[in-house]
Amino acid sequence: MTATITPTDANELRARFDAELTAFLDRQDPDWPDGAPRGVFTTLHRFVLAGGKRLRPLFCYWGWRAAGGPDSTPIVTAAAALELFHAFALIHDDILDGSDRRRGEPSVHRIFADLHTRSSWRGDPEAYGRNTALLCGDLCAAWSDQMFHECGLDAESVHRGYAVFSLMRTEVIAGEYLDLVSGVGGGSVASALTVIRMKAARYTVTRPLQIGATLAGASSELVDALAEFGDPLGDAFQLRDDVLGVFGDPAVTGKSILDDLREGKPTVMMALARDAANRAQSARLRELFGNPDLDAEGAAELREIIESTGARTTIEQMIQVRADAALAALAQTTVTPESRAALTALAAQAVDRHR
Repeated sequence: MTATITPTDANELRARFDAELTAFLDRQDPDWPDGAPRGVFTTLHRFVLAGGKRLRPLFCYWGWRAAGGPDSTPIVTAAAALELFHAFALIHDDILDGSDRRRGEPSVHRIFADLHTRSSWRGDPEAYGRNTALLCGDLCAAWSDQMFHECGLDAESVHRGYAVFSLMRTEVIAGEYLDLVSGVGGGSVASALTVIRMKAARYTVTRPLQIGATLAGASSELVDALAEFGDPLGDAFQLRDDVLGVFGDPAVTGKSILDDLREGKPTVMMALARDAANRAQSARLRELFGNPDLDAEGAAELREIIESTGARTTIEQMIQVRADAALAALAQTTVTPESRAALTALAAQAVDRHR
C-alpha cells in the first residue's frame, strides 16, 4: 500500500473520489453490451458525477484514518464506491417519492419519461421512466459492489468491510419499506425517528465510518465508539434534510419544496405539527398534507401551521441536541487529532447547511 501526502481538505478529497468514480465508469464503457442502447450508461455517468456532497465517502475515508489507516488510493476507491450505492438509493427514492427534481436537474425517471414523450413511443411514458430508472438504480448497486471489491485492498480487509457494507444495504431497504408503512399509518414521532435512523442516519454517517474503520482493522471498541458519534449526527443530518425539504430554497437544494408536502412524507416535523395542532389546524393539515394537487398557496399555509405549532422550533432544538451529543461522543473517542478535526468539520457540514 503506497502512502501519499495526507489531504485534509474536503474539496481535495472530493476531487479524488470523483477521479476514481470517473475512472471506474470509464472502464465500464468498453464492456457495455453490443446492441444495448447507451442511454442508461450515459445517463448514469452524468448523474453519478454531477454534484453531490460526497459525505458518505468522506466519512468512510475518515473512519479508516481514525483507525490508523494511511492515506492511499485503495481507501479512496473503496470510499468512492459508496457514492455509487448512494446513486442507487437516490434513484429508487425519487421513484418511490414521485420526485421530479434531483440536484437541480430532472430525476432519472423523469429523464426517461420525457425521452419517451419526445420520441412519441408507444405505451405509458411514466411507466417507461419508472421502469428504466429502476434498472439504472439496480446497475448502480451492482457497480458499487464491483468497485468496492476491486478497490485494491487485500481480500481479508475487503471481506471485513463488506460485512458492514451488507448490513448498511439491508438497513436502507428495510428503512425505505418502513417509510412506506409509516406513510399509510398514523405517522407518529417515534415511528418517524425510527425511519430516519434506519433509512438515512446510519447509512449517511455511522455505517460509512464503520466501513472505513473495519477496512483498517479497527477494534470492536472503536467501531462501537464511532456509532456513538455517528448515530446522533446522522439523525441530525436527516432532520435538517426534512426541514430543507419544506423550508429550503429550491435554487440551492436542487429539489422542490412541494414534493414532501404533496407526498405526505411522514417526517418528524410533520408528526410534531399534527400533535401540537388545534382543531382548525388539524383539519387543514388533513386537507392539505399529502394532497398531490397541492399548490404554492397551500404549501405556504402548511409552512405557517408548522411554524405556529412550534414544530419547526422543536426540530431545530432536536438537531442541536443530537449534534452536541455527537461531538461529546467524539471527544471521548480515541482517534488521531487530524481525524478528530476532520470529523468535527464534517459534523458541522452535515448539520449547518442549506442544501
